[in-house]
Amino acid sequence: MRSKFLENFWQTLRDVPRWFRPGLGIKRWFVFVTLGITLLGLGFAVIVIDLYRTDSSNPILLLLLSYASLRFIPRVWRALIFGGLGVGIVTYGIYQLNRSLLRPFIRPGSDVFDQLTDFRRRERGPRAVAIGGGHGLATLLRGLKMHTGNLTAVVTVADDGGSSGRLRESLGILPPGDIRNCLAALSNDEDMLTQLFQYRFSGSPDLDGHSFGNLFITALADITGSFEDAVVESGRVLSVNGRVLPSTLHDVKLVASVELLHSQNQIRVEGESKIPSVAGRVRRVWLEPDNASAFPPVIKAILNADVIVVGPGSLYTSLLPNLLVHDLLSSMQISRAIKIYVCNIATQPGETDSFTCADHIRALEDHIGEDLFDIILCNDNYNGEIGASKWVRVDDKTLLDSRVYCADLVDDGHPWRHDSVKLAQAVMDVFNERTGPLRERGV
Repeated sequence: MRSKFLENFWQTLRDVPRWFRPGLGIKRWFVFVTLGITLLGLGFAVIVIDLYRTDSSNPILLLLLSYASLRFIPRVWRALIFGGLGVGIVTYGIYQLNRSLLRPFIRPGSDVFDQLTDFRRRERGPRAVAIGGGHGLATLLRGLKMHTGNLTAVVTVADDGGSSGRLRESLGILPPGDIRNCLAALSNDEDMLTQLFQYRFSGSPDLDGHSFGNLFITALADITGSFEDAVVESGRVLSVNGRVLPSTLHDVKLVASVELLHSQNQIRVEGESKIPSVAGRVRRVWLEPDNASAFPPVIKAILNADVIVVGPGSLYTSLLPNLLVHDLLSSMQISRAIKIYVCNIATQPGETDSFTCADHIRALEDHIGEDLFDIILCNDNYNGEIGASKWVRVDDKTLLDSRVYCADLVDDGHPWRHDSVKLAQAVMDVFNERTGPLRERGV
């Protein structure tokens, strides 16, 4: 027991320099605690001196005071002994106190210092807003949460397929599916609780295809009385690193004009889930009603953002349903944030067949206007098999655009998807390249 205590004590002392690195917010409080202990020690010293003076005739008390103050040792050595012991005991005590208080919140395999360092680093991260839907947005969030804690996900509510569509039709609730995926991606612990949130029922006619998370958010919406409160409470349950917000609280429907493959006739297709299933080329999409207002916290987040990322995700059914909310688009246009569009890696059958990066950019700008984005982030690694889809390539026309930034963004295990780590690092590299000169000039 004694050897274990000494081992912990000396390990704590060896770790002392780590706690005094800039940015941890520790030094000021260490000085504060040390000052309080010093004043306490001075008060005790006054009492001892007073006893020494008033009871100097008592030889036993004099002997005790002499040994207690180490008067038989030279003064310099006494100062070093008392000072060293004081610093060591204070440091060890503070460390063990923090460890005891924070133990329930420390991830296995990390210590208090690592946890605090990581928290402070992400706390100082840029204010990032990620806009989209589907699995692409969840992939981006899973990577960005490692770089910043100031993260807001803005999710489309035009989904009308699967479990979300059934709940939307039967209960009149906004579709929770994409929001559920984003909450799971932002969770600090993507283990059992997150797996439960993503679990899909099977075998029961009433529950078949529904995810637990969708039903959970639906139940919370009924309990709290609002969809937005249900999302907030779900985030607390999952301990998410950031916020997830719906782009609008209005019940909007996505409508498309699709040109049929074997004729030039255009037909109207209603519903996000139905658009990719029509054999034709999407010419235009819009929302009905087209005057739906953005969720106010979304506008605030966009106006306060340092970086805004749109994509990756289905061009017509995940990205544009957000950007077609007029208030949201207007706030993006006046925001001073760096705006990045992440182009897809592979084409999506029924939506973007044979599209290049330039085709994606043109389709976006046909709907929302030109020059919204400062950076077009494209993948330039085309190794691997991607099934029925095709690579979204950076062609010569794309390279003529000065906004284009190319990087390897492929998930090696699933080449048709983005790798969350690579994608987040590319976004941060772009952000740092753009803001580095401004920070140096103090802007």
